[in-house]
Amino acid sequence: MRTWCLCQICTCGSDYRPYDIAKQPHRVPEEWKPKQGDIDLGTTYKRDFNSYKVQPVAIVRPLEKQQVKKGKLDTVPTYKDDYRAWDIQKSELHKPEQAYYPPTVKFGNSTIFQDDYVAQEVKPRQSFKPSPVVQRPTDPFSGDTSHRLDYVPYQLEVKSARPKEVYKPTNQPFEDLTTHRYDFQGLVGETAKICRPAYTRVTQKAQFEGSTEFRESFRPWEIPPPEVKKVQEYVPPTGAMQLNSTSHLDYVPYQAKRILPIRPVSHRRNNNYPFQGKSTMKEDFPVWESCRQGLIKKQQQIPNPSGKFDGLSTFRSHYVPHELIPTESCKPLNVPFKSSIPFDDVTVYSIEYAPKKQEICPASYPSPPGYIFENTNSRGHKFFRKIIPIVKAF
Repeated sequence: MRTWCLCQICTCGSDYRPYDIAKQPHRVPEEWKPKQGDIDLGTTYKRDFNSYKVQPVAIVRPLEKQQVKKGKLDTVPTYKDDYRAWDIQKSELHKPEQAYYPPTVKFGNSTIFQDDYVAQEVKPRQSFKPSPVVQRPTDPFSGDTSHRLDYVPYQLEVKSARPKEVYKPTNQPFEDLTTHRYDFQGLVGETAKICRPAYTRVTQKAQFEGSTEFRESFRPWEIPPPEVKKVQEYVPPTGAMQLNSTSHLDYVPYQAKRILPIRPVSHRRNNNYPFQGKSTMKEDFPVWESCRQGLIKKQQQIPNPSGKFDGLSTFRSHYVPHELIPTESCKPLNVPFKSSIPFDDVTVYSIEYAPKKQEICPASYPSPPGYIFENTNSRGHKFFRKIIPIVKAF
């Protein structure tokens, strides 16, 4: 079976052709070399600014105000003296009388719009919209495609169908015996005897005098002291140690000047006078000698006992020991239930189980029977189609 590839060239592929793009050369940066000479650190501010002597600003304090004595002030202000209340009469309104009255008769004159306007008949405009009716073409439909024109049919070879194998069941009976049924046969046995010793009440002051398994099995044995492993003496290597590293060998010292810190000019005055460390706080509050106050202990009100301590508590003095009576157990006896009826081993699975025919997976065959090979995809998977038998109608 052949496959045909149809290559179509578009306008983008014909107009825009690929060009060889040359890689731009990489520019190697030049090695930096420091300039010789001193740096001119002068600025226009240092050149144009002239320093002036500044005197301290005098403190401008407000004038002292004399406190005025509190009391009642009987004076007349200028506002009350100049602006006095006058008796003003209310002025009358001079509103004109209304002489117009609306008419009671209906207005019957026509307007200019009603006289000049002439009603005309409105005709609908002609629609230029194309008709939605589909016009059928007169030429016959050309249904030829590139696939139909270029495709050449080939006759396929007839493949021989492999006859289907008939399943033959085995003559041996089906083994439905499980491991549980095989191992468990339901034999009637005796119950295990209890090996627990009889309960004997131990008295309060009785001491155990007898041998135990621990005393018999574990006896004190002499343990030899652990062997001390001798440590070999350290022998230093012969020869001198080479302390040279790759940094010491490859490093080349250069003569470089130490960078001076850029600090502002200090305007501090160097005075040779001794420092006066006195303050008003030290003069007004001198140090006084003080003694630590002793502890104030509270006097003991309850005297300490003088006799010997008996060590007898109220619990020991009032406690009366009683003999313990063990409670009777109400637990039923552990005796298995015996029955002469045989064991019923019939289950729902054994009744409803029906043996089925075991089919072989068609994927195990190189060419599975009852299927026709169609194609193989890009990943190598083969696809088959199932043969459907043709039923003839009577």
